[in-house]
Amino acid sequence: MQSVTLQVKGMSCGHCVKSVEGAVKNLGGTAEVDLASGQVAVRYDDSQVKLEAIKEAIEDQGYDVV
Repeated sequence: MQSVTLQVKGMSCGHCVKSVEGAVKNLGGTAEVDLASGQVAVRYDDSQVKLEAIKEAIEDQGYDVV
């Protein structure tokens, strides 16, 4: 399992948290969102999904991964 913390802009509420967590979960990973810092701690199996795909999934929800 790989762990990475992403800086994500545009999150502001509980719906944002659910959207980001759901997007990562759909790819087989887990995400813990900290709204105050704008950070998302992601855990994933890099033999199953690549980090770029996770970033794209988050961006597809309308947020910016920086």
